Amino acid sequence: MKILHTESSTGWGGQEIRILTESKKFIAMGHEVHLAANHDSLILLRSESYGVAPHGTNLRKKTLPALLSLMRTISRINPDIVSCHSSTDHWLSALSRIFLRKKFAIVRTRHISAPIHQNFPTKWLYNSGADQIMTTGTVINNILTSNQFVDSKKITSVPTGIDVSIYKPGNSIDAKQLLNIPSDFYVFGIVATLRSWKGHSYLIEAFKQLSFPNAKLLIVGDGPKMQELKNLVQELGLDHVIFTDNVPNPIHYLNAMDCFVLPSYANEGVPQALLQAMACGLPIITTRIGGIPECSKIYANKIYVQEKDVAALMTAMNSAPSSFSLNDLNKIPYTPNTLDTLYESALEIYKKALKHV
Repeated sequence: MKILHTESSTGWGGQEIRILTESKKFIAMGHEVHLAANHDSLILLRSESYGVAPHGTNLRKKTLPALLSLMRTISRINPDIVSCHSSTDHWLSALSRIFLRKKFAIVRTRHISAPIHQNFPTKWLYNSGADQIMTTGTVINNILTSNQFVDSKKITSVPTGIDVSIYKPGNSIDAKQLLNIPSDFYVFGIVATLRSWKGHSYLIEAFKQLSFPNAKLLIVGDGPKMQELKNLVQELGLDHVIFTDNVPNPIHYLNAMDCFVLPSYANEGVPQALLQAMACGLPIITTRIGGIPECSKIYANKIYVQEKDVAALMTAMNSAPSSFSLNDLNKIPYTPNTLDTLYESALEIYKKALKHV
């Protein structure tokens, strides 16, 4: 099967990581996978490290030059499947199929739980401009099918898969030592792109108010809010906060954590880092936004807090050392989905889409 993924976003986060991780698995299983993305996008720059063939394509806006650019890429690759991941590239792919008169299937993956505009053009895009729709959680299915906006028969939820050979419980003392963190410090951490709705600022504010001194906060990742968050840390006079840049494989940081915190307040599908933390057996403090409750509902070591509530978050973090009396010997990992099940589920969706061609 020849698959062309399209992504109009130029940033980097869980959505882009999932695209490349899925692509890498498909390549390992013998499929041919390509990526069309903007020339300056991070996903295009990092695609070759996953073994994915990159094709710089103008996908920035819904314009005629962008449409012609994607049509040229599709004509050159001649894919069986075009797998779209954002609104702009989905529109351009659907229109390309009309004008090229080529027989390829279109699969749209909806990664986030943000509302969609229930108007006629969007209804056409999801119903006629896609043969199958993949989501990362059932909460997104519910958004798409509300008011019978999209036919539920063409939507399948496929949570992100985790590589359990990498993400598993490790030795926290050794991991802390690698980061020069004293073994008697209690380490809170977050792995997420530094966007406003991930809730980093609330986490920093809550960390400031903790009642015990031997605590560290690891903020793993990069993104548009990096400088703003560093300024906040400086304004609050915090000494025990560690920032990293983008980390392709955050396993050593996860193993150094005693508690994983994700105070998101919008847009979440199923956060990859949360799945990774649970696979490592870490206690989690998080919110009930998007697909978070779905993926963590049977995970025992968790505390849910109200979003955007610094006091509630601080209370949960203060209670973490006593609420979660875990050590390296009794961490119980939980993995909702593996890369194998992700591959099998996605492959079945692609096969269904091809039946409509």
